[in-house]
Amino acid sequence: MVKITDVARHAGVSPSTVSYALSGKRPISEETRRRVEDSIRELGYRPHAGARALASSRSNVLALVAPLRTGIHVPVVMQFAVSVVTTARRHDHDVLLLTQEEGEDGLRRVADTALVDALIVMDVQLHDPRLPLLRDLDRPSVLIGFPAEPDGLTCVDLDFRAAGERCVEHLARLGHRTVALVGSPPEVYVRRTAFAQRVVQGFTGAADRAGMASSVHPCEASPAAARRAAERLLREQPALTGVVVHNEAVLEPLIDAFEQLGLRVPGDLSVTAICPDELAASLRVPVTSVALPSAELGERAVGLLMRKLNAGGEPVPGATLLPPRLTERASTAPRAAPGA
Repeated sequence: MVKITDVARHAGVSPSTVSYALSGKRPISEETRRRVEDSIRELGYRPHAGARALASSRSNVLALVAPLRTGIHVPVVMQFAVSVVTTARRHDHDVLLLTQEEGEDGLRRVADTALVDALIVMDVQLHDPRLPLLRDLDRPSVLIGFPAEPDGLTCVDLDFRAAGERCVEHLARLGHRTVALVGSPPEVYVRRTAFAQRVVQGFTGAADRAGMASSVHPCEASPAAARRAAERLLREQPALTGVVVHNEAVLEPLIDAFEQLGLRVPGDLSVTAICPDELAASLRVPVTSVALPSAELGERAVGLLMRKLNAGGEPVPGATLLPPRLTERASTAPRAAPGA
């Protein structure tokens, strides 16, 4: 990669003169400026986010790596992005949003050009191929998500395992004995996306401890898929009385499908969800839910990065897990007695 010293040598000036030409920090002659600019174009030099970076060694830009992969619910991703952007602005930082599939090569490209001071990485997989690079980068990073081996990383997220447990425990307290998880689209599980895997772990573990019959059903994000899932559940689990939904896009269509198939919510079937509070509260039947705290997670991620950038080596917590908060609404009720 072309460095500022290469530009200086090519233009026949000192590196500081190149810096002044780019930043305008000190006046230089027009002839010298043109010579520096010609060398920059000829060599293909990319300055570190322009004059501000050259003056301070900081770009005041954070990268938010939020790949919009198949199966991702974009409105929720955008809630995270808004939180990161608004929090970063409070710290006088801008945000570069990267929505393409940014694997190791993509992250290295961003880091090597010094466009950003630090990175926030989303859609973390249990065995994410980006992790070795993130551990070795000379720029700090924070993951919104927990891989299987988080050592050497800074991670923040909702405790999704505990969220799955809370939903099942709530249904168990209401007397339900047969439950199902309607989960993320199949490709999310194929990628071994961390948050989806941890919900399954919490759901199945809590059901097993309570002696409940349980099953897990990935579901495409469409009303037609919700209808098929409801039909399959009633066919395969006729004693089903409790459902946990971890798929924002099908929450309302699924409730509609169950009611069209003759089950009243919550009279015959109790429904809980892991989703944004505003979605759960806005449905025709307000849904008992564990909140997805996207605003707080975005704030926490930016706050951790600011501490890393400004602390002069002071350590920050490696793991921040937000405890789940369940709000009871109209979609859950005690299990009806058989024959009632």
